Amino acid sequence: MKTTGYRHGAKRSSSHDSFSFYIDESSPVGPEQTDAVQNFVSVFGTVAKKLMRKWLATQTMNFSSQLEAGVRFFDLRISTKPRDPDNELFFAHGLFSATVREGLEQISSFLSAHAREVVFLDFNHFYGVQNLHHEKLVSMLRDVFGEKLAPVVFAQEVSLQYLWEKEYQVLVFYHSPMALEVPFLWPGQMMPAPWANTTDPEKLIQFLQASVADRRRKGTFFVSQVVLTPKASTVMKGVASGLRETITERALPSMMLWIRAQRPGESGINIITADFVELGDFISAVITLNYHMDDEEENAT
Repeated sequence: MKTTGYRHGAKRSSSHDSFSFYIDESSPVGPEQTDAVQNFVSVFGTVAKKLMRKWLATQTMNFSSQLEAGVRFFDLRISTKPRDPDNELFFAHGLFSATVREGLEQISSFLSAHAREVVFLDFNHFYGVQNLHHEKLVSMLRDVFGEKLAPVVFAQEVSLQYLWEKEYQVLVFYHSPMALEVPFLWPGQMMPAPWANTTDPEKLIQFLQASVADRRRKGTFFVSQVVLTPKASTVMKGVASGLRETITERALPSMMLWIRAQRPGESGINIITADFVELGDFISAVITLNYHMDDEEENAT
């Protein structure tokens, strides 16, 4: 891979709801869930949570396994637990997952063993998080990653060569005003990730094409979410099967065709995120796009 700026070049594979392999069926329901979901769980208890997990867990590999497989961008949602005296921070998606520190330490261990690898951490949803929790998370990031944290610069300035020379390995994107106060928190608007919110693969591809075409004027990093989102009716029809069998696996062939047809460049693909990243050679297909970038550069010289 050449040391090209991320915005204009290197492709990164990404996992949607990256932490969700850890979802705990014994945990409380997350504070972002509707009253209807809360009531459903209060009536049906563990059975309800087992069904929820089939639709909420979008990954099967932990952070270490994802990193070893080639994932370098992590989609993260943070929550507190109601009435928790320790004010602990957890990853969450409907139900609670691992503690944030546990996940960050897995990532840091990988980076310490692979000095030329770089990861993007996108903290894009916060549930029940107050100022004191943000301060705790910022302190945790400093403690876990230290000098690996890259301070904010213009997206066009970020290249692998720049990061290697500075020995930076972690870019933290933070969708909260707190990002304006901390030098290593990249504002969330520098990592747009438009969401199609559809169960229809054809509509998703149309949305992806339109959003990639629109990317050229943004001057930022960019996430293409190759993700289908179930409706309530979809869940009811496949309640016992779950997200993977009902939606992801069935749509996989058309999704992979779209990914393989993409090309790098300023108005092309940057970061691609998906559910169940081990399916369909997703990771290798995204990494292969970098070689198209190399070919284009060689043809231009």
